[in-house]
Amino acid sequence: MGQAAPVRAASILQRMEWIEINLPGAELRIAPQFLGPQAADAALSSLIEEIPWEQHRIRLYGREHASPRLSCWIGDPGASYTYSRTRFEPRPWTPELQGLRQRVEAACGTRFNSVLANLYRDGGDGMGWHADDEPELGLRPMIASLSLGAARGFAFRDRAERRQRLKLELPHGSLLLMAGQTQALYQHALPKSARPLPPRLNLTFRHIAIPSA
Repeated sequence: MGQAAPVRAASILQRMEWIEINLPGAELRIAPQFLGPQAADAALSSLIEEIPWEQHRIRLYGREHASPRLSCWIGDPGASYTYSRTRFEPRPWTPELQGLRQRVEAACGTRFNSVLANLYRDGGDGMGWHADDEPELGLRPMIASLSLGAARGFAFRDRAERRQRLKLELPHGSLLLMAGQTQALYQHALPKSARPLPPRLNLTFRHIAIPSA
């Protein structure tokens, strides 16, 4: 994986560095230490307890299956989200998530009105190949992905040839920013692992287009 020299983020509440990630046509960067160890530990513990986790049903190849992770859709009123033919109405922001949203917005220089929380209970939970390209996200969505807990591999493949092009390890407390043409050109996945792994919690902050009344 080619990486450029770190560039210092402007307008941010804590000292951190972004690292640009080389993936042709995509806009990717990562802050490996967005949250320090103590802050990341505290956030993980609080979120596991305060988020109302659910096991969603997803449709694959015409059949419904239990999703291989626990999830919760959270956001501002009206920030509804449709995934796998199911419409999710947002649950309200928790105190911990509100604080994290403000820090992520400061780091990314944009506003987010929703977040998808996923809890991968062990290595047997994962996420298959997909792109976050639902119409309500817009043509060039900016998605900020905060990882807490076990470090897991995160892979990208191009949508044209379905060839894997990149695999990252997302450590505890890291923030990955996906923007520009990333979703149009690539799919991403969190592969399952046969190794015994502790839980991983992931928050993907997004901006949903809310229809005007």
